Amino acid sequence: MMREWALQDAKARLSEVVRLALEHEPQEITLRGEPAVVVLSREDYDHLTKPRESLVEFMRRSPLYGADDLDFARDPSLTREIEL
Repeated sequence: MMREWALQDAKARLSEVVRLALEHEPQEITLRGEPAVVVLSREDYDHLTKPRESLVEFMRRSPLYGADDLDFARDPSLTREIEL
């Protein structure tokens, strides 16, 4: 749960706002009672904004990538018998 600060309180207690953000507790600052900004640690920011790996890149990292001996043959039967 984010702690909410009015702008004037955040300015007066900036050291505490920053300390809490560094402890991986994002701090919300409001302006005239409306949410305006969130203060978070650089580490948390970097984690949120780091580029995500694409599906293609993920598949290319697979140990099976480029393997020629994979058999993807499917069973040609349309149905199978089941016991009720």
